[in-house]
Amino acid sequence: MIRLALLRHGPTAWNAGRRLQGRADIPLSPEGVAAVRERRVPAELAGFRWLASPLARARQTADLLGVAAEPEPALIEMDYGAWEGLTLAAARAGDPGAVANEARGLDFTPPGGESPRVVQARLAGLAARLLADGRDTAAVTHKGVIRAALALATGWDMTGKPPRRLDWAAAHLFLLDAAGHWSLVRADIPMTSRPPEPPE
Repeated sequence: MIRLALLRHGPTAWNAGRRLQGRADIPLSPEGVAAVRERRVPAELAGFRWLASPLARARQTADLLGVAAEPEPALIEMDYGAWEGLTLAAARAGDPGAVANEARGLDFTPPGGESPRVVQARLAGLAARLLADGRDTAAVTHKGVIRAALALATGWDMTGKPPRRLDWAAAHLFLLDAAGHWSLVRADIPMTSRPPEPPE
C-alpha cells in the first residue's frame, strides 16, 4: 500500500485562453511562473519521491517547487487530437457530434485523441510499478490525468458533475492498495504560500 499525491502544473497562456492543451508542449506563462513561485510543497508530502509528466509545463512546475522529479511518460496529459489548441466551444461548433461524444464519459474520445479510459489504463500500469517499488510518491501532472484518477478512486463514470470539485492549485492524495484499488485520502491539500524573503 502506498500514497500517491497528484498536483497540476501551473498556469499557461493556453489555460488563460481556455484552450485545450493535451499533448501540446506549452510552457508556463509568466503569470504561471509567478504563481508557482508562491507555492511550497505541503509538509505531509515530505519524504515523498517525485515524478513529473514529460511536458514542459509540468517539469517547470517541479523545478519551481524545488523538487527533483523524474520524468514519467504515464503522467502525460490526455491526447485531445484534433481539438488541441481549440476552446471547447470552438471544438463543439466544428464537430456536430461533439456533445454526444462528450456524454460518453470515460469513453469520450476527441477526433484522433484518446479517452479517459485509456488514461486510466496508463495510470493502472504506473500504479503497479509504484506498488512494486513501495515508495510514497508525488507527481506533477495535468487536469485530465487527475480527473481520471478521481474517477478510479470514486467510481465516477465521468458523466455529469464530478463527485468532488477539486482545487487545481492544490495537491490531492490517493491511496493505492496491493490489489491496485485507488481511494481518495484527501483532496485540496493547500500548497501553502512561501514565507516572505527576509530583508537584506
